[in-house]
Amino acid sequence: MCGIVGFTGKDQAVPFLLQGLQALEYRGYDSAGVEVLSPDGELHGVKCSGRVATLAERCRTANLVGTTGIAHTRWATHGAPTDRNAHPHLDCSGRIAIVHNGIIENFQELRAYLARTGHTLASDTDSECIAHLVEDAWAGPAKGDLVEAVRNACQRLQGSWGLAVVCADAPGEVVVARKGSPLVVASTPDGAYAASDVTPLAPVTSHVITLDDDQYARLLPDGSVTVYDADGAVVDHPGTLDIDWDASAATLGGYPDFMAKEIAEQPEAIERLLKNRLGEHGIELDELSMTDADLAAIDRIYMVACGTSYHVGLIARAIVEEWAKVPVVCEFASELNYKEPLVTPHTLCVIITQSGETADTLTAARRMRGMGCKVFAITNVLGSTAARESDGTMYVQAGPEICVCSTKAYTAQMVAAVLLALRLAYANGSMRLEEVQQHYRNLCTLPDLIREVLKRSWQDQQAAKLFRNAQSSLFLGRGVNSTTAAEGALKLKEISYLHAEAYAAGEMKHGPIALLEPGFPVVAIVPADHVHDKTVSNIQEVIARGATCIAVATDGDEEVAKLCQNVLWIPEVPEEDFVPIVAIVHLQTLARYVARSRGCDVDKPRNLAKSVTVE
Repeated sequence: MCGIVGFTGKDQAVPFLLQGLQALEYRGYDSAGVEVLSPDGELHGVKCSGRVATLAERCRTANLVGTTGIAHTRWATHGAPTDRNAHPHLDCSGRIAIVHNGIIENFQELRAYLARTGHTLASDTDSECIAHLVEDAWAGPAKGDLVEAVRNACQRLQGSWGLAVVCADAPGEVVVARKGSPLVVASTPDGAYAASDVTPLAPVTSHVITLDDDQYARLLPDGSVTVYDADGAVVDHPGTLDIDWDASAATLGGYPDFMAKEIAEQPEAIERLLKNRLGEHGIELDELSMTDADLAAIDRIYMVACGTSYHVGLIARAIVEEWAKVPVVCEFASELNYKEPLVTPHTLCVIITQSGETADTLTAARRMRGMGCKVFAITNVLGSTAARESDGTMYVQAGPEICVCSTKAYTAQMVAAVLLALRLAYANGSMRLEEVQQHYRNLCTLPDLIREVLKRSWQDQQAAKLFRNAQSSLFLGRGVNSTTAAEGALKLKEISYLHAEAYAAGEMKHGPIALLEPGFPVVAIVPADHVHDKTVSNIQEVIARGATCIAVATDGDEEVAKLCQNVLWIPEVPEEDFVPIVAIVHLQTLARYVARSRGCDVDKPRNLAKSVTVE
């Protein structure tokens, strides 16, 4: 959600700034802008609503020149997505420019104060206040020190921020600050860099500095980076992170879009996660940092997540309760933050977040830790806030996920949840070693099963035609596959903008059946499992009302083949609980084909952000 890029060095700033914004497009945005300190000692910038491509064209026309600059992609919170509300924002003098991620909660009070003291604000945003507060501090208590000016301004803010600032009277400097919104910086022989995450920096360095909350950094053209704490003292040993993936991993590599690429990468992502996980004593999960005795003592688990990761939590709940016999509560982070959870000294909180920066999830984790819980994170992003603040972290190793809607991280997170369930079950004596080993062997068959589903994408392409004239759709499943239905419906909504309802199939008669009419598309997940026949009965009810049923079924299911003209076939999966990891690949691919047929941008759906870093 929003993206920041900054540079100061030997080369022209605009090429890197634009490339950086392009690398951050996956975060979701509706406007973009760039500001550069020119050789004439003035700040010059361009900003606009719309895409980075539009900004790049305007930059070419404006012929921006300068080796120090900042840039931004904005996801609107305060103020409409217009040119004037786009970042960067300037102070009254036009000598200070800022870009900001996050939300300033006391912005109305600050705007009123600034208006009373003679400042003129040019936008409707909360962010613009920061530029004017830096202006006041620069002329007053900071005495011409840009770090001090930014620090002084931040002391007056309430909320969250990732912030980059340039000043025409501090040539060559970029100052950044962080509280609640991710920010990384890097030092290289060619200059110093800043960004919201490592993606823009991967082409120029493999080593970055991760800022903690209430830290600041001064970037200089010689490549030096100095980090300061909340009191303005130099931090001798700031946190560092090595980028362990090639920059080409964030490129299309011949695929038509990132969603197609990331769907195709799922087998390899799962194989990386499973490698060397089975040892003499069961699943090797050193990331937990808990002894067998600690694990055996766990009496309740909270699975906390948002969006697609919440669906992982629902499936994890079913598997942990079945195998480890531990009660699990699965909560939306945004809801848990306003509840009173039932916590004991032996409660474990598991947070699931692809980015590791989801604001609601981080808030919930901090609250649960404050109540005495151990916190374990399942995340994809190295060095993320979730990883740094948790007692243990399992990285799902899916690699950079650029498409806004999650695909490969979702399946990898499910596999990670299965590994956690196996570790718990063995530690508390609910499962014998031989059983753990068999489950692991079954897990290791999943990558090849997914590869087989990928070969059948023509089935999804055919089924997508049934949504051509639809206004809505219904997804049905039972047991763990009621969650598969929910994730399939979410994918369709996210990228095609076609409404989709998801229901446990047995509940269809209690309301959603009223939606059915001739031609209405219904997707039913009906694998060869213990509730197969019950789901088949639901399919018959759908067909009896003239609706069109698309089934996700196991190879060889003649009963379903007779009922449904459109079947998305999956190979036989060795365990019922693992079917969601295979079946969802069809629904991801189906959603992509439906969206493309409707002319939608599958990688950058409207209104959505990849990483929701504000509450």
